[in-house]
Amino acid sequence: MRNFDRVKSAVLSSLYEMLPDGVSRKRMSTCSLKEAYVSKMVKVNSSNNDGDRWSLISLGNSRGRGVELKFVDSMRRQFEFSVDSFQIILDSLLLFYECSELPISENFYPTVVGESFYGDFQEALYHLHKKLISTRHPEEIRGGGLLKYCNLLVKNYKPASPDYIKSLQKYMCSRFFIDFPDINQQRGKLENYLWNHFVEPEEEALKHQYLMLLHDVVEESTVCLMGHERRQTLQLIKSLAWQVLYQDQQRIMTQQPPPLMYANGIVYAPIIQTSCYCTCNTWMSCSSS
Repeated sequence: MRNFDRVKSAVLSSLYEMLPDGVSRKRMSTCSLKEAYVSKMVKVNSSNNDGDRWSLISLGNSRGRGVELKFVDSMRRQFEFSVDSFQIILDSLLLFYECSELPISENFYPTVVGESFYGDFQEALYHLHKKLISTRHPEEIRGGGLLKYCNLLVKNYKPASPDYIKSLQKYMCSRFFIDFPDINQQRGKLENYLWNHFVEPEEEALKHQYLMLLHDVVEESTVCLMGHERRQTLQLIKSLAWQVLYQDQQRIMTQQPPPLMYANGIVYAPIIQTSCYCTCNTWMSCSSS
């Protein structure tokens, strides 16, 4: 526990030092920094001797755009799907700065290695380029990879091996409900995921489709819940989908078109006045419908 607190304190202290010059630091506390910039904090400390022991702090004050700092003592599973399994190993770069007296130049630099924790780098790269879904042992992933799996599907990724990936859905669901067994935890997780992963306007439009797809996967592949718990979770997903649909309809209704113009009994489309520089070198007002 003390180590986790030390990590958190170190991150917040570094953040404090990096604040812009114009920001007043007199009333700035670690608590206010956390409220303003920390969007997510995860702490995993497995009781098993060979278990996971890591923490994550996500920094940012803009939706979906931030920096995630992960501090790992031990982590058996370091990826969800092949498309997010890439890591750049910086050990050689850090060792270079410690040992070399010469600066890095175009002709003198350390070799930095990239690898895929999925296993086969070229296969994972092929999946990334072709937008293919592939994983293994989703029961090892926190949350089972269920939410990201549905996110990839709704963004037109295709299973690399459809029958095999479909057979893994029940393991994704089982691990999700192990990690988030309470309906309130499930609601919080879903709402946070929607908030952080559907940011751009074109992504906002996918929210309802995403939730209905998630509903279908959970309904089809959940085998670990009692009947009441299963119905409760499905109702939660459905209610969030209806909420998103209602918000979309309200947004469309508030975007009223500009009023039409009438003259001499004739209806004209509205004219938008803009300024442009014409070839006669004089500023004129141009109209476009």
